[in-house]
Amino acid sequence: MRNFTCTSCGNEVFFENLTCLQCDHAVGFDPARSKMVALEAAEDSSWRAIGAGEPSGLVCYCDNYQYDVCNWLRPAGAPSGLCLACGLNRTIPNLAEPGSLTAWRNLELAKKRLIYSLSRFRLPMDGSKWNKGRLAFDFVRNATTGHLNGVITVDITEADTVERVRQREYFGESYRSLLGHLRHESGHFYWTILVEASGHLDGFRAVFGDERQDYGAALANYHINGPAVDWQNQFITAYASSHPWEDWAETWALYLHIVDGVDTANAEAHRLRAAGMVPPAPGGAKSGFDAYRATRVDTLIDRWLPLMVAMNSLCRSMGHEDFYSFVIPPPVDAKLAFVHRMVRKFAAQPAG
Repeated sequence: MRNFTCTSCGNEVFFENLTCLQCDHAVGFDPARSKMVALEAAEDSSWRAIGAGEPSGLVCYCDNYQYDVCNWLRPAGAPSGLCLACGLNRTIPNLAEPGSLTAWRNLELAKKRLIYSLSRFRLPMDGSKWNKGRLAFDFVRNATTGHLNGVITVDITEADTVERVRQREYFGESYRSLLGHLRHESGHFYWTILVEASGHLDGFRAVFGDERQDYGAALANYHINGPAVDWQNQFITAYASSHPWEDWAETWALYLHIVDGVDTANAEAHRLRAAGMVPPAPGGAKSGFDAYRATRVDTLIDRWLPLMVAMNSLCRSMGHEDFYSFVIPPPVDAKLAFVHRMVRKFAAQPAG
């Protein structure tokens, strides 16, 4: 994720901030411009963006601002009181139940990062024009996390760290996070649009295998017998070996990890330069590399791999396990390249 600055004073502000800690102005995220903006109160609970070049129109916080779960903005007078991201919620937790508000807050933080990435890619969130579903979210208790016809369901117990670690150990997963879940499940939705509806099934099957094999039987076999003994040579995770749809979803999640991780590292490099830990860029220039617009997937992977080595080394120096322990074998390189081509093909299409 790119860095943000307060449009009033220029101080750094973060994606989740509600206030600039230097000038004390309220701040919010404008999804139309992927930008954090400083605000001054106007009339009728509306706000005006402040700073050089900021538009004069009035904006409002999302209605979920009142629950401290959202800092996104919407135009004043918009038909919905919800922002772009919260408008995708079909079901939220029962806030009368203890712990539900905290769980919802954690889920929204993860979901906002997903929606930010999808917006940076210019990917659609409504598949109606392709006779597919609309991206939506059900955050409920005692549910099975998964995807169906555009609806991503997440059991809110996943928002509890202790429960998530228990599930990680039970399923033998070395990496498990809310954002990872949402990225994975969004992959199922985008398969229906980028692959199925866009006529790329033959290309998909050549790389991932034939998805027409019985999905339920494949998952049952995986849970009973486990993955193939050589899965590390073909797949990014053991679960990816269960069925081509899951292979795509796991690879899709990895691709989003890579792009956003590289984008964040590129944005944060200035801190290391300021501390004298890496040489300054020639002429003080900033990197013009945009991970979300990279034309080649290998340019992303070439940046990702040394970044993960550095992250893992830092974790070990602090007495923790590796931050990210996955190895990318050649077949996964090919799968990542396929995902990248599908995203770039869609991003290159005219809007509308």
